Amino acid sequence: MKHLTVQGLEQTVTSLIMGSDYFTPDKQAYVNEVLEGYIRIGGNTVDTAFIYAGGQSEAAIGNWLDAGNHGRLNIWTKGGHPNENGHTINRDDIAEQLKISLDRLKSDRVELYALHRDDLTVPVEQIIEWLNEHVEAKRIQAFGASNWTPARLAEANAYALANGLKGFSFSSPNLSLAKAQEPYWAGCVSADQETISWHEDSQLPLFSWSSQARGFFTGRFTRDNVENEDLVRVFYNDDNWKRYDRAEQLAKEKGTTRIQVALAYVLNQGFPSAAIIGPQNEEEMLSCGEGAKLSLTQEEVNWLDLRS
Repeated sequence: MKHLTVQGLEQTVTSLIMGSDYFTPDKQAYVNEVLEGYIRIGGNTVDTAFIYAGGQSEAAIGNWLDAGNHGRLNIWTKGGHPNENGHTINRDDIAEQLKISLDRLKSDRVELYALHRDDLTVPVEQIIEWLNEHVEAKRIQAFGASNWTPARLAEANAYALANGLKGFSFSSPNLSLAKAQEPYWAGCVSADQETISWHEDSQLPLFSWSSQARGFFTGRFTRDNVENEDLVRVFYNDDNWKRYDRAEQLAKEKGTTRIQVALAYVLNQGFPSAAIIGPQNEEEMLSCGEGAKLSLTQEEVNWLDLRS
């Protein structure tokens, strides 16, 4: 499995990142089994968040860590998601959420931290200052941004560079072979061609959520099957079905599967990229591991994406 270098992080990040939004302590044995299976395929980073399962995801990971597993995985958590009162991108909310996250994780720090959303009314200068306080206090090693635009990332990192501060070390939008025609959730950002070009120029690592387009390429969904309203709303269009057909064709040529080709598309970009995955059994875990081994040429990536 490929490894990515993330500025500020003492160790590398594997190209497959384990998603945990379905983890809960009442399924602790299952959570432990999933994490051990992920480690067996070579993974080293788990993604969680302050809001996942109402905080239960972090608690389940904390239980696993507390059972002699500290240091076996990079822990990546996120804060700053809007709540019933609106945005929480401010100094006090970020600090309070991070404190609660660390308590749940039974740890005094996390390797990776990200803001779950942006608030365009808050100057990036302030946000960079707040996050650097947590780096200096050793609560986090490196930080990134989830669902931020390249323009805001560039503005923030320019300020950090000019003032001797740490900047965003990674970005986490949705990047998948199927292109979202509208946000899956409010405030979400999906990588379009402009975003892809910006990452090619900046070489800022990208950690993709919904990297396999919510199961679009599994074969469970067809042009005529419109039962999943969210999938239809976000991914059902003629171009995405053309991408689906091309993934199927390339999979036959390479002796692999359509879903593995779709995953390989994310991992074979012209910049460092990783995919957050959500396998829930050994078969799915092994499939992801095989997909991560698949190499695609730039020509194949462009062809899959209808750019050639």
